[in-house]
Amino acid sequence: MSKPEDIRDRPAYTVPEAAGYLKMPVPTLRSWVRVVGRPDRRRSPGQDRLIEPACENPLRLSFNNLVECHTLRALRTKHGVSIQSALVAKEAAKRACNTERLFLSDQLLTNAGEIFLEKYGDLTNVTKSGQLAMKAILKELLKSIDRDEFHLPKRFYPVDGENRIIAIDPYIAFGRPVISCCGISTGAIVARLDANETEEEISSDYNLTLEDVRQAAIYERAA
Repeated sequence: MSKPEDIRDRPAYTVPEAAGYLKMPVPTLRSWVRVVGRPDRRRSPGQDRLIEPACENPLRLSFNNLVECHTLRALRTKHGVSIQSALVAKEAAKRACNTERLFLSDQLLTNAGEIFLEKYGDLTNVTKSGQLAMKAILKELLKSIDRDEFHLPKRFYPVDGENRIIAIDPYIAFGRPVISCCGISTGAIVARLDANETEEEISSDYNLTLEDVRQAAIYERAA
């Protein structure tokens, strides 16, 4: 009997949709799921590729791909991890720890994370203090991802910091961003605001706080 498909691996998002939810440039995200340096070149799956997309043709990403991109973006923006460093660390963790998807794994805090730090340090001459800073970033980053009993991502919070108001959950609203406490789509809230309904009306209808409504608007309108 074949293993049932995991909804988290279904091709659910176009690249522009995923980039919009993660608040990052479309070309950047597209480059992460193509063969590095040669987007039109055919190679074996995963070779010289940071993230393996759920579907190649047409190009579609899964919830798990979003989590991988969310993790990689944080490493790139908060600690300047280069594409080459990420590729080397990814392949090293795969060989040494049998970690197939480094940027999806909670092992970024354990064995695979040590391999990542080691290889990243080798490539960039990271100091001891730099490695300590990276460990703190990894720990904080993984707080934004809720995991199931098998340590696999089940929900993540795309807004930086302690803000857990906005969530992306593959089992709610077809994986579109929602208010985490109730599952109301952020897009639906903003559509009502744009129709000149008041924050008070919307918060009352959905039993939300005014802050929930405002955070939905900030998230949807962020570049």
